[in-house]
Amino acid sequence: MNSISIDEFLKKLNTESLNIIDIRSHYEYLLGKIPTSINIDKILLLQTPQAYLNKEKTYYIYCQSGHSSNNIVIKLNSLGYHTVNIVGGYNNYLLRK
Repeated sequence: MNSISIDEFLKKLNTESLNIIDIRSHYEYLLGKIPTSINIDKILLLQTPQAYLNKEKTYYIYCQSGHSSNNIVIKLNSLGYHTVNIVGGYNNYLLRK
């Protein structure tokens, strides 16, 4: 599974402990974020994923609209990581929360 709808994600968020990564700029992250998410610059995440990710865990990744995070998920999954794009990103989260 490379992506998850915001509704499915919110159900999981309410019942499970999730590893959530926000790849937006630090400034955007400070303006608002999905609870429990951590902010990792998308360039750093792509250049040195081993510094941030464990291949035994699943990570839910989002950006503002879902486009950049989808591209990063595809690349990280091709390297053997388990990452899932949150469809629609933070914009979609704001509409559903």
